[in-house]
Amino acid sequence: MPTRKLSHGREDSAVLEPKKSRVKPPPMFKVMVLNDDYTPMDFVVVVLERIFGMARETATLVMLKVHREGKGVCGVYPKDVAATKVEQVTAFARQHQHPLACVMEET
Repeated sequence: MPTRKLSHGREDSAVLEPKKSRVKPPPMFKVMVLNDDYTPMDFVVVVLERIFGMARETATLVMLKVHREGKGVCGVYPKDVAATKVEQVTAFARQHQHPLACVMEET
C-alpha cells in the first residue's frame, strides 16, 4: 500500500479505493404484436415502420411471422420504453379502428 508524507511529518497509509458496486442492468422486455383475423397486414407493416422504426423489408418479415406464428417480436426495451411502445401501438390501432394487440414480457 503506498504511503505519503503529511505536512507534519507523519505518514498516512490510508488509501481510498473505489467501491465496486454490483448494479444489475435493468430488466428488459420484449414487445410483441399478436395476430388477429381483422387487422390488415399492410397496417401491421405501417405500425412496425412508424412506431418501431423498422425498414419496410424488416417490418414485412416481422408481419409475416405474426401472421404465420401468432406473434412477432418488435423489439427489446427497458420496461418504461416497452410500456410506451405498447400504448402507442394500441392507441394507433384503435384510432384506425383495428383490434391489433401488442404485449410485453420480460426477457
